[in-house]
Amino acid sequence: MDFFKESLNLHKRLKGKIRMTPKMDVRSKEDLSLVYSPGVAEPCREIAKNPETVWDYTIKSNTVAIVSDGSAVLGLGNIGAKAAIPVMEGKAMLFRRFADIDAFPICLDSQDTEKIIETVKLIAPVFGGINLEDISAPRSFEIEERLQDIGIPVFHDDQHGTAIVVLAALINAAKVVGKSLFQLKVVINGGGAAGVAIAKLLTCFDHKDNSQCVSVNDVVVCDSKGIISSSRENLNSSKQELLSFTNKNDRAGELRDALADADVFIGVSVGDLLQADDIRTMAKDPIILALANPTPEIMPEEAYKGGAAIVGTGRSDLPNQVNNVLGFPGIFRGALDARAKSITPGMKLAAAYAIADSVAKPEKELIIPATLNEQVAWQVAKAVKEAAIKEGASR
Repeated sequence: MDFFKESLNLHKRLKGKIRMTPKMDVRSKEDLSLVYSPGVAEPCREIAKNPETVWDYTIKSNTVAIVSDGSAVLGLGNIGAKAAIPVMEGKAMLFRRFADIDAFPICLDSQDTEKIIETVKLIAPVFGGINLEDISAPRSFEIEERLQDIGIPVFHDDQHGTAIVVLAALINAAKVVGKSLFQLKVVINGGGAAGVAIAKLLTCFDHKDNSQCVSVNDVVVCDSKGIISSSRENLNSSKQELLSFTNKNDRAGELRDALADADVFIGVSVGDLLQADDIRTMAKDPIILALANPTPEIMPEEAYKGGAAIVGTGRSDLPNQVNNVLGFPGIFRGALDARAKSITPGMKLAAAYAIADSVAKPEKELIIPATLNEQVAWQVAKAVKEAAIKEGASR
């Protein structure tokens, strides 16, 4: 099947993939008086007296805004707000399909950081959560950080959703190869939103209670210019911050220098980057998570030829697909159920372990559950809700 051609035909035929439907039918004057004037005045008065009751009387308790400026869409790059709509519609479908959440695409015709922040604040009253999506780094870091005080979870899925699912895959992969998760030497290739978030989650960065988090022994991050180290000049703020919790031996050089004796390669970069000979320089039984789409940094057969023990990619046609759909529906479901004010590091960690635990017996080609596994989101939601309550993040 030609997925591109068929998808284009599908979108043209449907004219968009989502619609709004009422929860009750209006058939009588009595119905009209309840859902609109005069009856609707009463919930309005209740909310005016006690704003927290907005969670009880409106769609806020089950609605997420998917906010994008179209600056970093899939592998397409900066294609703008209008061209981003089909992706955000698709994500809205996944929210509904896997976690019964109503989500709506909000594609903003601005890539100005201040305007995006202000717009999200202005639309926040009607939503229970904000999913930032496909906003380019490093602007995405600042936007998310500055929206953490608006009273509802603001979560950049390209960062944290990716990091959570990667950690889940790594937890189970380490079990399969018989290595301690905490002693792994990890190389991350990609210094953008996903790479930085993965590094933070693996190193306990920003965790208040280090006893409750993963702390991988050694993490080195590379970008297109090589290892991010103190010898590099003109690093942006997010890459400078990386140096405070990665590359503790201050290694310099290229990606291949970083790979020597490493246990894990995590690629969130570009395709066709590595060959079998590169994998041979790594430690025994290396774990390869090559997540560039549609072409991984190295194809599984090539990685296995170089001695890889486990290989995961972002592709649905290959084993061990590492896909954000295993994370974000359940994460937001749990956050909404807890009426959380934010998504804390502990909630992220709880989500990762819940995803990993969804695989009863991890194996070489089964380190992470299938993306269409309907139970995963609800297991994640339960874990996230419990973590939110435990950490005091819920209302």
